[in-house]
Amino acid sequence: MDSLVGFFTEFVVAAIATFIAMWFVVPIVFFFVRLFGLYTIVYEGTCQVFVLFGKVIGTLREPGLHWLPVHLGLSAFLVNWLGSRRVLDMRLDQQYLRSNPVNSEEGAPMGVGIWYEMYISDPVSYLFKNVDPRGSLAANVSNAVVRSLSNMPLDQMLVDRHAMSRTVREEVSPRSHEWGYKLGSVYIRKVHFRDIGMIQQIEAKVVNRLRQVTSAIKQDGANQVNIITSTADRQAAVEFAKAAAIRPRIVGQAMQSISADPQVATAMFEILETQRILEGKGETELAVKNYERSLELNPDNQNAKDQLKNLKKDRERE
Repeated sequence: MDSLVGFFTEFVVAAIATFIAMWFVVPIVFFFVRLFGLYTIVYEGTCQVFVLFGKVIGTLREPGLHWLPVHLGLSAFLVNWLGSRRVLDMRLDQQYLRSNPVNSEEGAPMGVGIWYEMYISDPVSYLFKNVDPRGSLAANVSNAVVRSLSNMPLDQMLVDRHAMSRTVREEVSPRSHEWGYKLGSVYIRKVHFRDIGMIQQIEAKVVNRLRQVTSAIKQDGANQVNIITSTADRQAAVEFAKAAAIRPRIVGQAMQSISADPQVATAMFEILETQRILEGKGETELAVKNYERSLELNPDNQNAKDQLKNLKKDRERE
């Protein structure tokens, strides 16, 4: 029983000691080991530059654990005390410059937005050849845009962005490499007018042009309709003229055929006369006088006698 208690006590003491060593002792030991310059850790996408007495004594770019005495020699034990360690971000970076002012060949004030990528290619040049390499690169890109793209024809400036991007990159790349920067992709992202008044004038011209085109389309349609209508009217007039020209001949032929039979001719004229009286809405008294006059001229006109008899009966009923 005593041995079991002693084993458990030793286990607890060992667990507590291991916990304290892992969470307190080991980090403190590694801190002092790193402080005295025995090792350093280079993380992915970073670079460390060691400077002692104003001189670069070493550069570490490979990620991982590095023993400094192997790379720096005896200076590794002094660099953390008398020198400095610079950590640089080597990953690809991007920047966008908005509305760089340029003028077209026609004198239009334009703005060019340019997007570019860059990364550190030479850590030593980046640290010591330029106080603000990022700002200098942005200024260099902006100046290259103004120098390369000014006085270009407006239509080319609005369309040919690929060629403009290549021109800017070719001019900026050599200078940026001197400062430890490597220029990646360069792209003219936006070309726009900077003068608000000019933008409004262009909008007004576009609106007026659209109105003119719309009006021209409507007028052309109206003209086509008028042409079709006038053509139809002309053809109809021609056909009516033809019909009016042949009507007397047709009527004459019909009258000649009817006149061949006296009974048919008499019946037809009586019908026509009655129809004309009814359509003309003549007065009954006038009709009576006309029939009486007809009987004076032709006492044998039986139709006039019948019609006169009927009219007198109708007048007596009224």
